[in-house]
Formats: sequence, structure tokens, C-alpha cells
Amino acid sequence: MVECRLPWLLAISVVQSLLFMRYSIIIPVYNRPDELRELLESLTRQTRQPDEILVIEDGSVYRADAVADEFRNRLPIRYFYKENSGQGFSRNYGFERATGDYFVIFDSDAIVPPLYFEVVDRHLQTQWLDAYGGPDAAHPNFTPIQKAISYSMTSPFTTGGIRGSKKNLGGTFHPRSFNMGFSRKVYETIGGYRITRMGEDIEFAIRIIENGFKTGLISEAFIYHKRRTSFAQFFRQLRFFGRARINIARFFPSQLKLVHAFPAMFTVFLLAIPVWLLVSPVLFRVSILALDVFLILILIDAARKEHSLKVGVLSMVAALVQLTGYGIGFLTEGWKRLWEPKGHQETGINTEYPS
Repeated sequence: MVECRLPWLLAISVVQSLLFMRYSIIIPVYNRPDELRELLESLTRQTRQPDEILVIEDGSVYRADAVADEFRNRLPIRYFYKENSGQGFSRNYGFERATGDYFVIFDSDAIVPPLYFEVVDRHLQTQWLDAYGGPDAAHPNFTPIQKAISYSMTSPFTTGGIRGSKKNLGGTFHPRSFNMGFSRKVYETIGGYRITRMGEDIEFAIRIIENGFKTGLISEAFIYHKRRTSFAQFFRQLRFFGRARINIARFFPSQLKLVHAFPAMFTVFLLAIPVWLLVSPVLFRVSILALDVFLILILIDAARKEHSLKVGVLSMVAALVQLTGYGIGFLTEGWKRLWEPKGHQETGINTEYPS
């Protein structure tokens, strides 16, 4: 009789765990107290409140402890200060101390819409995912440059639909840690991040998938991601991303796909245009025409989506900055890798993240 009841008891336990899921938010922060304030303010407006928020201060000079204190009566905040080790290892620090059933990670420059956790909770109850990712969008209050950067990072003309798309060219969906969640079982099975900078979220997602866990995109669980506020900052960040893609190949060589080399190819194409002027006027005119068509498509699409010609024009600049920044990082780190000892890997612990 007891044996007959066991399956029912197990089923009831699973249902209860889904209905009463406890969410732990982990937020690493480094010298960004003002951005943290905006993020925490957005979390106070959630229709489904998170159960725990862990703010991990990663050795900042400009500390955010006073900001965390401002919200203690409005949010279940736990604040920790530690020596600088990068965002990946700082997230690990939070995982070790989190008490929830499901861990959710945000970058400190995120703003979370009010329905976010209600959307995630409803999706997990009806279509379970061991790990999910959500897209990012431009907030109405973003500056034109921020909107252009957000467009460039989510446009099919620059990313091939790899980011924030159910039909992505990168194969199985790999959640990214600016907006990502996963179950405690995932953490207990694979552990935390092995890389702290330079592609840590991609490496983490690869191990989640290789261990048989189900991942997916929750398209309605979007956030507003501020990213960088100038094209110079954006270029430095994307150059770092290009380097990170090569760093992932140090851990998982088979994960380096042709699609990842497209920005490098585009960069070489741009550099070749002056050469064609000297060598072949026909190839020069064809190259200029192809570039013009590409930029006009971005102008039209961005202006239509953002209802702003100014954002459309800036999006052309953002696309060039994104592709060349990533391409240069990809090429320089790839060249460096050619001369490294076989099996060399980098955790990024001694690599400074671009500000």
C-alpha cells in the first residue's frame, strides 16, 4: 500500500515545488551604485516579488552598500562585499549563499519590467525549463545612442538572430547572464562559472546543455539593458566580446562556428575597400554599393522600429562599431591563440573588463 502511494506523493511534491518556487536574484556590481539603485527600484515594482536578492560587491572603490540599505525595508536584500575577482566568480559567491530553488542573474545595468517574475513563474509552471534566458530591449527613456546600441545588439542585420530569438543561427539556445535563470539542480550538478571574464556566460551555458538540461528562451521575460552610453565604450566592450569568443574555443574548440567569424570577415571587407580602389575600380564600386545597401537597410529598419530617424542614423554607426569592435577582438585573440601552448586556457581572472 505504501509503495502505491509513493508516486502520488512524489507528484504532489513536484507540483508544490513549482507552485511555491523560491527565486534568488544574484547581482554582481562593480563601481556602479547609481545603476544598482535603478535596478533595485525596478524590482520593487514586481507583481510577483522575488524571495531573495543577493548583491555581490566585487571589490568596488565606489561601493553600493548605502544603496542596498535604502531598499532593505522594501526588498529582501542581502549585501556582501568581497575582493575583486570578476563577475563570474562573484556570481559563484552568490550561488553559494543563495537559499532559493531557482537562481536568476541580472547585470547591474538592467531595468526589470514589472511583470518579469510573473511571466517567468507562469512559464516554468506550464513549460518547465532547467535554464532560461530572456531578451533585452531599449527603454523609452534611453538616450538615442543607447537606443541605437540596443538596436544593433538585437538586430538580425548584425547578430544573425543569435541573440534573443527562438529561431537562432547559433543552434541550441544558450542563455546569457545579463538576463538568465536556472534551477538549483543545475548548479548542484555542474557547479558555478569556470571563467570569471571573457565568455564566462557562454562557457556556463555550454556545460548546462552538455549535461542534458533543457534550456530555452522566454521571449516575454525581457529586460531593459543600458549597456554603454558612448560609442567608444561600446567599441571596447565589443572588442572584448570578440576576444571572449576565441577564449570559449580554448575550452570547447568545437563550439567555434563559422557564424562567429562573420564580424571578422566584415572587418576584413572594410579594410580591403581602399585596396580595391588602387587595384580594381570595379571591385571598389561593388564593395561601396554592398556597404551602402547594408547601412540603408539598418537605417530603415531601426528608424521604423524606434520611430526616430535620428536613432536610425545612429544605428548605422552602432552597427559599424559593433561589427568592427568584435571583429578586431576576434582576430587579435585568434592570432594570439595560434602561438599558445596546446591546451592553454584563460579564466580571465587577470583580465580587466572594459569600462
